Amino acid sequence: MSTRTLARTRNELSDFLVHHRKKLSTADVGLPNTGRRRTSGLRREEVAALAGVGLTWYTWFEQGRDIQVSEAFLLNVSKALRLDDAECCHLFLLAHRRPPPAEAFELSSVSPLVQQLMDDLVERPAYVINLHWDVIAWNRAADSLFGFATRERVHRNFMRMIFADPASRRRFPNWHQDAPRLHAQFRYDLAAAPASPAALTLIEDLVALSPDFRRGMEQSHVDSYGRGISAILDADDNRHEFIHDMLTVDEHRHLRMVVYFSRQGPR
Repeated sequence: MSTRTLARTRNELSDFLVHHRKKLSTADVGLPNTGRRRTSGLRREEVAALAGVGLTWYTWFEQGRDIQVSEAFLLNVSKALRLDDAECCHLFLLAHRRPPPAEAFELSSVSPLVQQLMDDLVERPAYVINLHWDVIAWNRAADSLFGFATRERVHRNFMRMIFADPASRRRFPNWHQDAPRLHAQFRYDLAAAPASPAALTLIEDLVALSPDFRRGMEQSHVDSYGRGISAILDADDNRHEFIHDMLTVDEHRHLRMVVYFSRQGPR
């Protein structure tokens, strides 16, 4: 197997940037049409201006020169070139040899195939969470248990539901056993991005809203971790007990699907 050399990586980076620059027209990025061009696509100076970076620095970057660029620089170039999540990740891997931070990605949705997979589960509740435990997709069975569709986006966060929603807490009869395990798993996940602005805002809110969450942040060690609720009361006060498993949906965006399996029937 051939070894990927630094020169080869720089060539790939240069080819990638030129390819995406030439794919765009002035109309695509809201620039005026200044007449016929000798080559297709945007000029380097137009990309640099859209990204808010220096032309010389961008030119050297596109040429694959040995320069150091920041995450902010890469994100600005990604936006200027209209890269999607996968393309943005590829740019970071070529330039920094690591994926971008979680907050670089869009929160909005999962792929249609992932949604179809959850919908095909029918009677098994399933939902997808990101690194901060925002619930970004779910199936009908999960919605019937947790009411995700009726919640405002900011409240569609599993940790907010567990620690800052009294109505949800009343429906979780094993709350005192489940909450510490969920909290421990949440802290473990956040270790991947400890300085994320979204995470810091969420933690600040929950510390203010929930003494239980605040105490959990002060604990140094918990023996067990959890991904979901072990017992839920439905609208008729029937108790349903579950075990869970987790599937990685997108490792770079830190998306995980939590699937609930019935431990026993309603009672």
